[in-house]
Amino acid sequence: MTAPYADALAQYAARDDRVRLYVPGHGADAEAAPALAEYFGAELLRHDVTPLLSGLDKGPGNALDEAQRLAAGAWGAKRTWFLTNGASQANRMAAIALGSFRAAEAPVLAQRSAHSSFIDGIILAGLVPAFVAPTIDPVLGINHGVSPAALRDAIERGEARPKAVYLISPSYFGAVADVAALAEAAHAVGAPLIVDAAWGAHFGFHPALPENPLALGADLVVSSTHKLAGSLTQSAMLHLGDGPFAAELEPLLERAFALTQSTSTSALLLASLDLARDSIEHGEARIARSIEAADRLREAVRARGRFGIVSDGFDRFEDIVAVDPLRVSIDVGAAGLNGHAVRERLEHEGVSFEISTDSAVVAVLGAGAVPDIGRIVEALHAIPAVEPAAGEALVARAGALALPAPGPLVMRPRDAFLAPGEAVPIEQAVGRVSTDSLAAYPPGIPNVLPGERITAEVVAFLRRIAAMPGGHVRGAADPALSVLRVVRADHGQPDTADVDAAAALDAARELALS
Repeated sequence: MTAPYADALAQYAARDDRVRLYVPGHGADAEAAPALAEYFGAELLRHDVTPLLSGLDKGPGNALDEAQRLAAGAWGAKRTWFLTNGASQANRMAAIALGSFRAAEAPVLAQRSAHSSFIDGIILAGLVPAFVAPTIDPVLGINHGVSPAALRDAIERGEARPKAVYLISPSYFGAVADVAALAEAAHAVGAPLIVDAAWGAHFGFHPALPENPLALGADLVVSSTHKLAGSLTQSAMLHLGDGPFAAELEPLLERAFALTQSTSTSALLLASLDLARDSIEHGEARIARSIEAADRLREAVRARGRFGIVSDGFDRFEDIVAVDPLRVSIDVGAAGLNGHAVRERLEHEGVSFEISTDSAVVAVLGAGAVPDIGRIVEALHAIPAVEPAAGEALVARAGALALPAPGPLVMRPRDAFLAPGEAVPIEQAVGRVSTDSLAAYPPGIPNVLPGERITAEVVAFLRRIAAMPGGHVRGAADPALSVLRVVRADHGQPDTADVDAAAALDAARELALS
């Protein structure tokens, strides 16, 4: 067991006679940064070193290069990049690399529920997006994945062959797609498959876990290492598979890395990635304990009979071929409760769930974590059926917040994002072309892209999310959603004469009231 970068950093930090005359300006001196030293500990300051130190992250055979080589071996990659701007950086790197990959006007075929950071990359790179819809659970109002049949159909219906295919597996709720068949479908038309496996950094490190997408034919895999593999928040990896597109993609990704990585890279985040790789690569026994704990949580919830387990219904969806056992999604809507209200209540009681929807709360057990199952179950079941002080506590089972269909894309996202815009009252935005990417959190999936027409259904959905406890809309002109930014009317935006503004406004009001 070895973590070369973390070890080298520790050795550098341990030298007591070193006089540091570089940034970080506190220079490992607790007297220079007393508040930081008191809050985090003086040892952390000693490890917070400047980039570009010979042997550490500079020069032939340096410790960082060795750490990344070991990570590539652990995940089965041709090459791995350590990232300190999160998996969002990996998504943007992938999109920027595609900007120089193959024909400029060839579309990138992406799952419509792609994370907002990939949409950011589409804007930055000026890509032409085309979309394939995931399956949707109409009861719980959540996205799953894309089936091979749906991908093949989207490719056949497209006006041009895609330069790349971008899909998600696993989902926020632990649903795993048929990556091998999806890779085969993409490769059949000469397109690399990019898999956003942000929630699957632990895959492949225990027999009971699904396989790593790289082992199933994916060409590029986004890995949010901090989510389930144990590195510090904001650290991630991007893995390039050793497939038919590797030689062409690698230099493009390296350029994108230089464009998106901070020039003041955190040594603490890099060391955490190195340690996380070492830990998960040799952590099969710890992972087994986490899987056993997650199984006990599911069984305890089932045994009480009040709530459901979301994954118990996954067999109804053709795109789902496996489930992440470390994700426990609990259907609280089955008991007439609102998921956001449940999550907020439990947060105040010291039980913190990862995300919530109208109908569910999602527990994530990091690889090696063994939480107090009894406390979780008791806290859940202590919630009364009706809370008079919380008007949103009760929801009708048929009233789960359905995800709205997006409006038509009428401008290239980059063109709309850079176009002169104006903020208009949200009711007047219906039928206009958005300049912004609007994503309801949770879970951070864009509901409106720059260049898409804003629909009444989308407006009602975003307003409802913004009003939920803990809900907000990323990219909105103001948190209250009183206004939205749209392409200015005099900027030659596509004709809006086909939009019946009065009818759209009435529909928006009706949906908002409902």
